[in-house]
Amino acid sequence: MTLDTADLVVVVALLAFAPIARAGLERWRMRVPLVVVEILFGILAGPAVFGWVAPDGQPLVALSDFGLVMLMFLAGFEIDVPRIKGAPLRSAVAVWFVSLGLGLAAGLAMTLPFHDPSTTGISVGLALTTTALGTFLPIIRDAGLLPTPLGAQVMAIGTVGEFAPIVAIALLLSGRHPGATVAALAIFAVLAAACVWLAVKPHPRWLDRLVVKTLHSSGQLAIRLAMLVMVLLVWFADRLELDNLIGAFTAGLVLRLALADAPVRLVETVSAKLDAIAFGFLVPIFFVMSGVKFDLDALLHDPGLLARIPVFLLLFLAVRGLPTYISARRGELAPESRELALFASTALPLIVVITTIAVENDYLLSGSAAAMVGAGMFSVLIFPQLALGRREAAPGADEGQRESANTDDPEDEILRDR
Repeated sequence: MTLDTADLVVVVALLAFAPIARAGLERWRMRVPLVVVEILFGILAGPAVFGWVAPDGQPLVALSDFGLVMLMFLAGFEIDVPRIKGAPLRSAVAVWFVSLGLGLAAGLAMTLPFHDPSTTGISVGLALTTTALGTFLPIIRDAGLLPTPLGAQVMAIGTVGEFAPIVAIALLLSGRHPGATVAALAIFAVLAAACVWLAVKPHPRWLDRLVVKTLHSSGQLAIRLAMLVMVLLVWFADRLELDNLIGAFTAGLVLRLALADAPVRLVETVSAKLDAIAFGFLVPIFFVMSGVKFDLDALLHDPGLLARIPVFLLLFLAVRGLPTYISARRGELAPESRELALFASTALPLIVVITTIAVENDYLLSGSAAAMVGAGMFSVLIFPQLALGRREAAPGADEGQRESANTDDPEDEILRDR
């Protein structure tokens, strides 16, 4: 088998250089999220600037698609269901439906170049309701906020802000009859429930021992089982003509529930290995290729499109941030309502997905899609930093938990804990 590897070499080189470039920017007191650096590198390498990478070349397109699947899988895996269930999740769901109404109203009211105003408005409106949990979760984790009440609420907001728009995409942008889509979603829900039931059942002792035995060997059974769960649920979703991201996100939740009673050391090891696969290779390819496909020419040749970037940025705040702020002001997290609003307004990966679907189906022109993606890049660049700047992060919150689980012989300790 012969592969055209020239583009792949360029992209992998950019992946390796991106953290170095980000560290260099930090020395100049410029805090730029790594995802933004990767997208900017993609823009430079793509046809808009140097033309080093083709937007439709293989195997990069396949790797990019799988990178998005891994991003959503890890977003689901990071969800601590016991911490967000109850009031945080109920509040996040209620706020998202308010955002959905505001987003659809704003999308239908906007004067964009389009063929069908209804589908254009729906595409824009759904993009406005998204929240980039998979993008800013590493930021709040590194800041030590995940174990805090703020971290739990942000996780609930991000969970709904990623999963609900995916379901809405299936219902509103798939082109299928809504009844058929609802039936497919119901079938998938039954399959997902069966997977959850199997995940929470007590595991056979022999399987626990084999997982631990292969944890640091070439066997890697835990990681192989995780990949099996993800691929199966993505396949189920695809066979039901649903978006693959529904399957990926659900698979992450299933894996988290399967490890709910596992020792902290085991969960952290599995998480670290999945992070290495995803954020070390696949997910950055998705972001670089998003930059490669970015329609910079359309933005530069149309001042009206450039002007829409700050408009969309303000709409993120109005559609996602404002309802979150109002809801939080009435609860225990009132002092941190602004931080919650800023995190809720951060969006990017699903904006790329929704606008790509809209462009492919002629619901939206590529220049308008580029304006939305550009606004999403600025939201990732600005909003989390503003949120973190409003409070003193709790450094070492996660590290303390990790150190408390550290032992001289991790495999023996895991077996004793089991």
